[in-house]
This record gives sequence, C-alpha cells and structure tokens, in this order.
Amino acid sequence: MAVKATRLYTGPDGESHFEDIEIPLKDERGVSQWSELIKATGIIFVELYGDKQIDWHNAPHRQFVITLEGAREMEIGDGTKRIFKPGDILLAEDTTGRGHVTRRVKNQPHKAIFITLG
Repeated sequence: MAVKATRLYTGPDGESHFEDIEIPLKDERGVSQWSELIKATGIIFVELYGDKQIDWHNAPHRQFVITLEGAREMEIGDGTKRIFKPGDILLAEDTTGRGHVTRRVKNQPHKAIFITLG
C-alpha cells in the first residue's frame, strides 16, 4: 500500500515539473499501515481568497501542501496545469528556478495545510 501524492520539483532546465509519487506504507502489527517518519519543522493553516492568481513564484521551502477545502490550479513552465482538490497532497520542492503559478478554481476560497520540512 501507499499514499499517492504529486511532487513539484525544479529540473535541470530551471523549470518546475510534476511527478506522481507514492509514499510507501508498511504493516503495523496487522492493524494499520504507516509510512516512515518524515521530520517536519512547522505547520501553517492557509486560506487563499480574492480573484487574483499568484504569478510565477517558488515554494519558500520544501513542504507538503494538503488541500482541505476548495481547489487550486497550478501551472508549470511548459503550460501543464493540475487541479488539487480536497484530500490531494502536493510535495512542493521547486525552491529554485522559474517556479509555478497558482490560481483558485471557480473563484472559491481555498483552504490548505502547509507542513514545512527540515
């Protein structure tokens, strides 16, 4: 078993790219499955609102972004767009390069948890 996530990273070309990843889970005494411990440095609760997009920017640091409510669209340099909905997990690692664009979907507020990684 595994938990599915999307990784957003900077390639050697200086552009951000998407990659589908799986976070492996292992059996815990036959009653549940757990991933390995991932060390975190903080947690931020965020609500994005307004009708403006966030133009080209980088993730400020490595972080998981888990959508709680609403949706957001992310666009990378080659024009690829992905929509992240409640329950979707993003591992943002594009801390260098051109970055990505973020937009809200259907002009609805977007709530998320940002978990910063060490």
